Amino acid sequence: MVGNGLKISAVKNFAARVARANCNVLVTGETGTGKELVVRLIHSLSLRAKAPLVCFNCAAIPDALLESELFGHEKGAFTGAWQRSEGRIGEAHTGTLFLDEVGEMSLSAQAKVLRSMESGQIQRLGAKGTTPVDIRLVAATNQDLEAMVRDGRFRKDLYFRLNVAQIALPPLRERLDDILELAEHFLRLFSFANPTPPIDFSPFVKDGFLRYPWPGNIRELKNVVEVALVYEPYPLVELNHIPQSIWPPESRPEPKPADRARILDALRFANWNKSEAARQLHWSRMTLYRKMARYSIEDESSDASS
Repeated sequence: MVGNGLKISAVKNFAARVARANCNVLVTGETGTGKELVVRLIHSLSLRAKAPLVCFNCAAIPDALLESELFGHEKGAFTGAWQRSEGRIGEAHTGTLFLDEVGEMSLSAQAKVLRSMESGQIQRLGAKGTTPVDIRLVAATNQDLEAMVRDGRFRKDLYFRLNVAQIALPPLRERLDDILELAEHFLRLFSFANPTPPIDFSPFVKDGFLRYPWPGNIRELKNVVEVALVYEPYPLVELNHIPQSIWPPESRPEPKPADRARILDALRFANWNKSEAARQLHWSRMTLYRKMARYSIEDESSDASS
């Protein structure tokens, strides 16, 4: 998990303590905040680390198939059951079962999961008896389960079973001290597929990253950096390499005219090519010359006529 800010450090420290406790865990947070990473961290640090971590997306399986997927079935239990299936719970025996998007599970499916948790037994479809299972249950959701309990859309008893320890992931907009570290991590990650990858983000892009609220959280930041690397080779990721849709006109990062240091940065990044520096600053070449004169910026290049 990338990031060393106060909020994410607190999450990682708490996850490490919870991992050893062997209790059920509920991980909450907005879409794209990295809930599955937390689950994998918990499993890897737990006493069950050598056993399987089995992931099950509750929103991806139709309710009619959910019982067979979770609890398994015997050969011939229904049409198309050509062989015996352990089911996800059986596969996770002695390990961890991760129920992703648990808020999407129907009430009937919730009742079956709760019964299995309380009894420590599963009964496969078509089986005559039950099978004992030993699993740790970790669930994740981007929904307000307490509100769903009040509305009758989520079982109260299952909620309390899952919510023994809760880890709430902060959205990216509340992790300003991690945004640039995450962006640089993704830049390195995607640079492996680029023969001449950029080495950094321009100051204006970094400023924009810190201003943008990132409604899609880390997943959105990852996608933005990946898209930026589809351009021709260049030394820095500039504003024009970033999808403009993520910045509406009123919040688009622009250089501050009075910021002499930023003008110098643009000129130095462009190797004192005035046309290129002006393009980065979104000014005309003449505007750049006026600003250079205003702030007494002298050409540091060997060829002052560039």
